[in-house]
Amino acid sequence: MTEAVRYRVSMSRPHSHLFEVEAQFPATDVLDLVLPVWTPGSYLVREYARHVQELSASDERGERVPVERVDKRTWRLRPHGRPVRVRYCVYANELTVRTSHLDGTHGFFNGATLFLYAESLRDRPHHLAVDAPPGWSVFTALERTDGGWEAPSYDVLVDSPVEVGPHRPIRFDAGGVPHEVVVWGGPVDASKLAADLAAVCDAEAALWGGLPMPRYLFLLYLVDKGRGGLEHAASTALIYPRAQISTPKGWEDFLTLASHEYFHLWNVKRLRPRAFVPFDYAGENYTRLLWAFEGITSYYDNLLVRRAGRMTPARYLVRLGEAFSALAATPGRRVQTLEEASLTAWVKYYRPDEHTPNSAVSYYLKGELVALCLDLEIRRRTRDARSLDDVMRLLWSRYGDGKGVAEDGVEAAASEVAGSDLKSFFDRALRSTDELDTSMLEHVGLRVRTRIRESAGDKGGTPPRLKEGDTRARGWTGIVARGSTIASVLEGSPAQTAGLYPDDEVIAVDGVKGDATALVSRADDRSPGEVLRVSVFRRELLVEVPVMLERRPEDAVWLAPVESPTDVQRAAFEQWVGAPLDSPA
Repeated sequence: MTEAVRYRVSMSRPHSHLFEVEAQFPATDVLDLVLPVWTPGSYLVREYARHVQELSASDERGERVPVERVDKRTWRLRPHGRPVRVRYCVYANELTVRTSHLDGTHGFFNGATLFLYAESLRDRPHHLAVDAPPGWSVFTALERTDGGWEAPSYDVLVDSPVEVGPHRPIRFDAGGVPHEVVVWGGPVDASKLAADLAAVCDAEAALWGGLPMPRYLFLLYLVDKGRGGLEHAASTALIYPRAQISTPKGWEDFLTLASHEYFHLWNVKRLRPRAFVPFDYAGENYTRLLWAFEGITSYYDNLLVRRAGRMTPARYLVRLGEAFSALAATPGRRVQTLEEASLTAWVKYYRPDEHTPNSAVSYYLKGELVALCLDLEIRRRTRDARSLDDVMRLLWSRYGDGKGVAEDGVEAAASEVAGSDLKSFFDRALRSTDELDTSMLEHVGLRVRTRIRESAGDKGGTPPRLKEGDTRARGWTGIVARGSTIASVLEGSPAQTAGLYPDDEVIAVDGVKGDATALVSRADDRSPGEVLRVSVFRRELLVEVPVMLERRPEDAVWLAPVESPTDVQRAAFEQWVGAPLDSPA
């Protein structure tokens, strides 16, 4: 029997934010222990080794084994043919889905942040034991064994986050499989949570033809701000604002987040780019396919909540309109292609700065809209006999064994399902900065409409709401405000032409006290061609910048029914959305 690598995680002083780790490795002469620099699903080198401290090693007789630090992530041991025991601590005080956190209320850890491993032992079984404080329980998707939990490999171990705390899980069944939800950070309506998540999970299982795991675990962290999730092979960690989850729109949005991560059970965790097989934990793993693995997932996260009956048809179209509006407000869509956005995620998407809106496009956002157009294009070409659902199931049948999807695999599968070559579609959508072709929306009786944004918080997605008779042109500076400061200055905008900069602190507009948010509001009340005198502090120096306003762009988008839709369009819409084209909100 192959000897396992064994870990024990303790948290005797939770207020110190230090996890105490003990690891046992089989006998060897030289042992290089390394820690991942990133965790799968979050494409940024995060340098987890910076939080490791007090590392020491001993052999089976308790004698000290010398440790040499080789580089930022590697410790070299020479146990001279004897088993070795390594002890160290990991500082954990960052509550995100891709890091670890320990305090007096709970402990949460991602394996990539905690578990040193040996590349030569990576495919061996890895055993985990957890010493929880009194009254705390352990929650993980790993298989329970005597004395702990077992993973068949290191990859499975680090793909199974662990939550420890005084929690009472919420349980439900979906797709014939037991599910648990563990919540930290605030109360939720347990019965509503279980019923709505079960409906979404059932809808996803129906699309794929069943679930690929024997049980599933949701870890939900309610925080003051922040929204995100990280997918795993049989679990997910979600972060969501506690103030929003109790509102109708917030709840709807939370369900789309859960739907997104659950869809990754197939699309990323088992269907994955060939460039990720196997994962290289030492550095970046490059692929041009993130638009498909994240963008297609983003398309389905809303659609499956709609199919589950937890989103009305009207709200579904509003959310699509909001996505189109967000893309229209991103000048970077004219600079970066979708394939390039996928490839450079490591240095662009996960490292945004004040220039990001002008230089980059999100492979989540544009990928979602490309997936929408692809779905409708396939439906149009096949007269609604096939859809993107069939593409995903074809990919699952061919690559669901984990061998990885080739860089052209998604395009090939889509063309096969469509029954015709989709190269021109993909060339435009993925490899050019041309505006998206949305003509296929007419197949389901819709068209794209645009208007100006009517307030700073206007996300688009809906028809105009201006007061009757309010047809005047509104002034626009082209800044993105962050309280008192300018967060970004959009490419080609009046603010850029005038010489306003990111990080300028706005203190007055036309001699009247006001911040950057006030600047946006006051421009909205003025007309194109008027000049605003903007006073800012720039590197502690007072500067006045005259800004000539331009006409606010029509970058708020909504989807409207075509005039007099045909019976074919109505039938196509209903088959796509699952409701009549003119169904009520």
